[in-house]
This record gives sequence, C-alpha cells and structure tokens, in this order.
Amino acid sequence: MPKPLPVLIAGAGPVGMVAAAYLAGEGIPVTIVEQAEELPSDLRASTFHPPTLDMLRRFGVVEALVEQGLVCPHWQFRDRQTGPIATFDMGRLSGDTDHPYRLQCEQWRLTRMLRDRMAANPDVTFFYDARAADVAQDADGVTLTIERPDGSREALQGSYLIGADGARSAVRRALGVEFRGQTIPEIFLTLSTPFPFHEAIPDLADISYISDPEEWYVLLRTRSLWRVLFPTDASQSEDSMMDPARIEARLQAVVANPAGFTLGHRTAYRVHERVVDEYAQGRVFLAGDAAHINNPLGGMGMNGGIHDAFNLAEKLTAVWKGAGLATMGRYGRQRRKVALDVVQQQALRNRQILNQRDPAARAAYHDELRATVADPARHHAYLLRSSMIQSLRDLEAVA
Repeated sequence: MPKPLPVLIAGAGPVGMVAAAYLAGEGIPVTIVEQAEELPSDLRASTFHPPTLDMLRRFGVVEALVEQGLVCPHWQFRDRQTGPIATFDMGRLSGDTDHPYRLQCEQWRLTRMLRDRMAANPDVTFFYDARAADVAQDADGVTLTIERPDGSREALQGSYLIGADGARSAVRRALGVEFRGQTIPEIFLTLSTPFPFHEAIPDLADISYISDPEEWYVLLRTRSLWRVLFPTDASQSEDSMMDPARIEARLQAVVANPAGFTLGHRTAYRVHERVVDEYAQGRVFLAGDAAHINNPLGGMGMNGGIHDAFNLAEKLTAVWKGAGLATMGRYGRQRRKVALDVVQQQALRNRQILNQRDPAARAAYHDELRATVADPARHHAYLLRSSMIQSLRDLEAVA
C-alpha cells in the first residue's frame, strides 16, 4: 500500500501546533508550514483558560507551562478612580475543571514544548521560511503551494489541509470564503514592563480590567513582566502613539514612578471582530485567527483557536480512520457558533463595560458586576461562561 499523504498544516502558532500534536499522536503524518524562520516568540496571547489546560494534559505539557507561567486564581474589573468593582474567584470552578485558575504564560512556550514533543516522530515534517501561497483540491487530496523569500515556489501534496495561518490567512483567501464583521475604532497599544504594579496599586489582581470614561486600560501579569494595554485614537500617527515620551506619560498616569518605566516591548495593532462563513470546504479546514478574530479583552482568541484545533483534530482523526468527510461539517457548525455567540459577544461586552462613558450606564454595569459576584450561583455561572467551559458543554447541542 502506498504511504498516505500527510495532513498539511499552514501556520505553526498554538492552533496549528496543537492540531499537529493531536494528529501525530494518533499516528497521522503531518507537514507543518511556517512563514517565519523559526517558531514565533513575540508577546502575543498569554492567558490560558481552565478548559484549555484540561485539553493540553493530553500532551503532557501543563506541568511545564504552570512552572514557567503564573497561576492567577482571581481576576477583576476595577474603576480607574475608585478601585475594585468585582473580583472573580476561579476557585469556584474546582468542581468543573482540574485547573480552576487562569494561567498567564506566553503562547510561544507552548509551541516550543509541542515541537519538542514531536521532534522524534518521523511522520512530522516542518517547512520554515515558507509562506502558504495558494491552495487547490480535488476528490483525492490537496495541493498547498508554498513560496520562499526568494520567490521560488513548491507544491506540497496532502490528504487534507488545515489553515491556521492567522488573521491574514492565505488559505482563507484561496478558498474565497467571506470574513464578515467589523473593525474596532481604536488602535490597541500593548506594552510590557518589569514594573511591579501589584506593589503600587492596592488590591490589584494579576488580571485586571480597568474601566474609565476617558481612558480604560488592562493590566496582565506574567511571571517576569506586567503587560499593559491602552486603547489609542486611530487617527494618531504611529510615530505619535509610539513616542517614548507619550508612552511614559500614559504609564505615569497609571502609577507615578519617579524612576521611570523600562519597557520590554511595545506593539500597536488594529483590532477586528470577524468570523468566516464556512470553516470547512471540502478537504480544507480553517481554525484560529484564520477563521475568527476578536478583541483580546477576556483572553478568548487563542483559547478559542486551541478549542478549534482539538475539535477539528478529533473529527479529522475519525475521518482518517474511515468516517465520512461530511463529519467535518459539524466541526464548522460547532465552532462557528461558539465564535459568534460566545467569543465575540463576551469580548464585545468586556469592551462595552470598560469603554462606557454614560454615567448611568457605567453605574448600571458596575452594579450588575457587584451583584453577580455577591450571588454564588450567578458568580459560578459567569465564570463558566468567561472561562469558556460553558461553550464546550453547549457544543453537543449543535448538530
């Protein structure tokens, strides 16, 4: 019998690597294509939700992630002027998950751990410095054309293709599927600094969303740094928003620090809320940012993408072992519903709470949050939704 063609995976971020590790663990050959020369190590997503950690136990990496990250059993909404509004206790999820906390750990740590896990598997192949350029498929397989920096091209043959190549996905463009949604009016400016905000701000949780009618912001702590996210007027030039003096002034407005702030990195990016019309088209499947993108408030982007990868890989394994290709249609229906009804809605609501300027509406939001935390049943239900546990439980109802 001829050796079966591998599953091709465009993109070696956490979504692509989780899908690859799952399939490889089932004895399915995979070929992973990454545009960069090495696995990306930039500071992107850093929040792992409880069910994501439960899933990742399959690969034996959770203990190492916890060791390298920061366990955060609480997170909170705050008012910039008056302090804590509502602090959520993840311990209330102890009966729902083996990991009743958020883990703050950079996503690149996971991708490297998964690559190390697959290093000795002869059925796993990596192509670095290779950009997905075009896709063709027929009843028997898929052809992914990759392009090198020098312009040379190569056609890779596969049984199936997973497009996990990010928000600007070439796989999605090749399929011609609609990516409907909206663009958030602000630019999001993210900074990292070793400054110990937890020592300077009373009762600060390691994950804090700070509401203010003039300028809201977010503080996220990792083991070595604090990350700060500011909304920024999109009409400003990049030089203006990245000006060191302007950045220093914004940080000083958070906490006065006579010594000044040392920055580890700074990034400004446009934020979109979009979901594709179709996740599965023939032998090609979209996952992660290639299929859905949202604002980062709530940490649902990477986690939703990893949940895509598990759902997709589980169903694709069944297809590999003889189930009909129509099985993959359910993957698309399930994960698209989560993207629309859970990921986008929660992220948009978080932004509304932080960004609200009307005094009465702000007060109503804050009163609702306080009442939610004070009521054990509502507190628990809110955590089930915000941690994405509920979205996974609801999937079985999607035919």
